[in-house]
Formats: sequence, structure tokens, C-alpha cells
Amino acid sequence: MKVIITGVTGLVGEGVLMTCLQHPEIEEVLIVGRKHYEIDHPKIKEILVPGFFDIGGIAEQMKGYNACFFCAGISSAGMSEADYYHITYELTMHFAKTLLMVNPGATFCFISGAHTDSTEKGRFMWARVKGKTENALARLPFKQTYMFRPGLMKPTAGQRNIRGYYKAIAFLYPLLKYIFPAITLQELGLSMVNAVAKGYPKHILEIADIKKLAAS
Repeated sequence: MKVIITGVTGLVGEGVLMTCLQHPEIEEVLIVGRKHYEIDHPKIKEILVPGFFDIGGIAEQMKGYNACFFCAGISSAGMSEADYYHITYELTMHFAKTLLMVNPGATFCFISGAHTDSTEKGRFMWARVKGKTENALARLPFKQTYMFRPGLMKPTAGQRNIRGYYKAIAFLYPLLKYIFPAITLQELGLSMVNAVAKGYPKHILEIADIKKLAAS
């Protein structure tokens, strides 16, 4: 299996990348991003772009991949709805549509979030925008589209892109997982790989689905 991953300089993308590099079914990982990710591994290829609105020139290089794990994203904290919409919805859709033109047989996996609003009408701005993004991606004619809604996540050992509070989460995870819906980033990565390899009956995966698929 050959996969494309975005967002590897962030917590989620890096965790998914580490899982993919260790997985025996993954033979190649193409990293697409704005910043170089320092790693030496025989499975990895990397393409740097000015931004995800400027990927037309690399479209041909994204042919032949089985899946895209779209882990790029940003927190809505302190952002206007217009700015968050531009980055979360418009950027994601531009990337997905560009990939679709050259790779319609691929599976597109999108990292969304717990409590995302599929109605697009709720009170929380970020949840409405995420919901609109999920709904629009689901309408694209990829082989499959899956929306992953993780909650609290435990980083994988060896990750470098971990914010201070996630270091605390890693330490307290054995306790927190009994209080809050939680998964490990390894479980998230495994569930994404298994969604591509084995399929799943739902296209929106909540935490229980992610855990079930990771263990399958």
C-alpha cells in the first residue's frame, strides 16, 4: 500500500506517519507539506509546496497512491469564522479535488474532530465548518471517503511535535482514558490503514469505531 500524508509536522500527522512507517502493509509514504520533516527512512518520499493552494504542479506526482491521510489542520482558537473556513474547508477541498483529478481510485481519510456538527447549523463555529467539510468530502467520487473524529489523543513514543499540554496528557493517559473519550495516535493510524485495506461500513468514525477498526 502506498499512502500520502499531510500535516506530519503536527501532532496527529506525525503520529499517523510513525504508525505507517512501522506497518508491514505500507510500502511507501509520500509526505506533502510546507516544511521539511527531518527523517531518514527508506519508505519516505517528500514533496515541499508553498501551500496547499499551490499543488497543481505536483499533481502528477500524486498518481498511483492508494490513499491520502489528510492530517493537516489548525485550531479554531482566536480565529474568525472566515479565516477558519478558508483553511479548514477551502484548503482541504482544493487539495482533495486536485488529488481526485489524478487519482480517482484513492481512498481519502480526513482528520475531523469529536462533536463535529454534520447539520452545519450548530452553535459552535468550528463544528459547523468541520461538518461542512466532512459533508463535501463525502460527495466527492473517491473510491472511499472516511471522516475520523478523534477526541483526546495520546502521542506515540518518539514523537517530536508535541505541545506542552500533550506531554501532560501522555503522562496522565492511563487515568484520563477512564474519564474522557480517548485513543492513542497509534490506534488512529492503525484504523486509517485498516479502513483503506479492509473497508468499514460507516464513513464517519467516532472514537468507538476508531478503536474497533484499529483492532481488526
